[in-house]
Amino acid sequence: MKKYTDTAQLFLRIALGLGFLSAVLDRIGYLGTAGQDNIAWGNWESFQEYTHTLLPFLSKPISDIMGFIATAAEALFGLLLIIGYRTRQSAIGSFLLLLSFAFVMTITLGLKAPLNYSVFSASAGAFVLATLSYYRWSLDNYLGKVPKN
Repeated sequence: MKKYTDTAQLFLRIALGLGFLSAVLDRIGYLGTAGQDNIAWGNWESFQEYTHTLLPFLSKPISDIMGFIATAAEALFGLLLIIGYRTRQSAIGSFLLLLSFAFVMTITLGLKAPLNYSVFSASAGAFVLATLSYYRWSLDNYLGKVPKN
């Protein structure tokens, strides 16, 4: 069973990490422009507008700052999860970030939006990742950093 856990945690780390990095690259226009197939934003301005629709109770400048903070957190967590450094802390941060996305989306767009985008599922996956006691194929393991339970 341990063999499967090792493989599952690696897959989960990579899937969550790539999901975060894909969203970040979309926001800065690296994956294509607004309006192209499979491009959610295509540029920073479109992402800022979307952020403001999720946070209408905040002023535009504050929602822009929140969008930047969320993007920076996603970039950081994405990289850390993929390389497996500070994995437990990154997984907990990812869980909380994704859960906050899910709640805000539910409040402003309705429950179907975070369900359609699997935000609750990704959040739960990050939470499960945080509960593991060992990350075999990780920089943490290579450096001898074993998570504390």
